[in-house]
Amino acid sequence: MITKAELINQPYSGQYKEKIYDISSPWNSQNWSWIKFTNDALTEWCGNFRGFPRDVAVSNKYNIVLVLTSDYLFKLDCFSEELVEYESHPQYRSLTVTPLGDFVIADYYDIEIIKSNLEDKIPVHSPIKMDNIQLHGWSNNKLSIICDEFLTGNHHVELELDGETFEITFK
Repeated sequence: MITKAELINQPYSGQYKEKIYDISSPWNSQNWSWIKFTNDALTEWCGNFRGFPRDVAVSNKYNIVLVLTSDYLFKLDCFSEELVEYESHPQYRSLTVTPLGDFVIADYYDIEIIKSNLEDKIPVHSPIKMDNIQLHGWSNNKLSIICDEFLTGNHHVELELDGETFEITFK
């Protein structure tokens, strides 16, 4: 079972057992991402994913891994290590997982929650219209968010997302 996943640079040939996750499409880029997976027996292996690397997150609650690249949002089952779902050409820029195991994904303007299915995204309401959203990590079940207030130029705003209520407040 996959317990950990991290973005890495292209490994040396033979450094890890490798598995290629590719979706046949004429719109694929020539870029690839490499994710080092660790399972519960502490065995490491590498997955190759189509697209420029953006983020990866593991949910123990749902036993799934989401891999975000420029070409796809991949969903893998932690037990079988197989691709079970994907979304083509996502506009998302950042991905993280709450301490309780729900995924938080952001594009330039919006933040959404993903539970177990990629189709069932829950939009998160914000007190302002956001632009250039950046997710900056968790502290005490609060996700730090830095963004610009939409259409106000360079007015940077610091917000927090509560990992239980999914409410965004000013920091």
